[in-house]
Amino acid sequence: MTAFLILGAVVALIALGLPVAVAIGGTGIVLYLLADQAMVLPMLPQRMYAAGTSFTLLAIPFFVMAGTIMNTAGITDRLFRLASVMVGRMRGGLGQVNVLASLLFSGMSGAAVADAAGLGQVEIRAMQKSGYGLGFSAAVTAASSTIGPIFPPSVPFVIYGGITGVSVVQLFLAGVVPGLLMTAVMMVVVAVTARLRNYPREARPTLREATVAVLGGVLPLGAPALLIGGLLGGLFTPTEAGVVACAYALFLGMVVYREITWRHLPGILWSTARSTAVIMFVIAASGFFGWMLTHQRVPDALVSGLLSVADGPMAATMLMLAVLLVLGMFIEGVAIIVITTPLFMPVVQHFGIDPLQFGVMLVLTTAIGLLTPPVGMVLFAICTVCRVRMGELVAELWPYLLGILVVTLLVAFIPAVSTLLPHYWAR
Repeated sequence: MTAFLILGAVVALIALGLPVAVAIGGTGIVLYLLADQAMVLPMLPQRMYAAGTSFTLLAIPFFVMAGTIMNTAGITDRLFRLASVMVGRMRGGLGQVNVLASLLFSGMSGAAVADAAGLGQVEIRAMQKSGYGLGFSAAVTAASSTIGPIFPPSVPFVIYGGITGVSVVQLFLAGVVPGLLMTAVMMVVVAVTARLRNYPREARPTLREATVAVLGGVLPLGAPALLIGGLLGGLFTPTEAGVVACAYALFLGMVVYREITWRHLPGILWSTARSTAVIMFVIAASGFFGWMLTHQRVPDALVSGLLSVADGPMAATMLMLAVLLVLGMFIEGVAIIVITTPLFMPVVQHFGIDPLQFGVMLVLTTAIGLLTPPVGMVLFAICTVCRVRMGELVAELWPYLLGILVVTLLVAFIPAVSTLLPHYWAR
């Protein structure tokens, strides 16, 4: 009960308009004062510093920067044209292109908001020109952007791995099958909707158009191949992979495509620094928060409480999943990961749940949270980009949310969906 009261306090503070990091850190401080342990407050700066200095977390600014560079360098347009050649002839043409382009883009950025704000502008503009409804176009773009945090590389997996010590490379592999399942489910939803509404197929591209699109997309597609190949081959760590992604995107933008000049770099660096600072402040505040929970033996109490109502791993998983889905409606994804991971890891270990499986389930629930009001970061990004009403967007989103939920349940109750690939590779 104590754990849920603490989570309720954090949610209440966020609902009042406090920044996420302030709500998390403030809750920790207040709990200490109430427990008459003010002498322990010097631990606040120590734990905040320790939480933000993990070597693994250094990957975050580099992956954020790689996504910013790709949006600036016109790489998103090239990926969209390549996807159009590949699946444009399917029912609901540009809707299918939208989903596939997000999968291709996610192989380089690993962040949903970067996909929604960057690639989303290209996708929505093209779909509206072809006669697709604004609500449908925005919904497909919002839903498909959530593939980014699941399919490798993934910023949320880096954060989860940094907190738990679970191999980030294995987490990346664990996200491959769920990411592909999300893509397939969304393409089915698009096909069904397109048939019901009689949306068009794209015209068959000429040989020249197909050649130009393929040649333009080959080099950007080299990024995920380079990253995953290097990680699996042991050539570099996940942190170094972020640097490689940055350098490769910068090479394409400045040398190959020449759409980035030295004048663009200050803006790219500032955007990266601003986004990274927000994430790292939340992680730092959560470092103290998590230490406080452990110090007060809250995880132990949570395990005991779950044992009293859950008679096995399946029931425990259902309870954790329900809590995560509710939290996703009110708290941003990164905050959910850093708040709940210290709470739920003892539960995961007690019931023998694979940390890889739980990590993927955790990130999937945060992806659902990105699409659910009142605090849906992707919803806000899409509404800003295409000026669609929130109600219209949410009304079009429900089939995609249902599809992502189905994938989440598969991951939660069929361990092999997320663990087979990393365990096979580890042999």
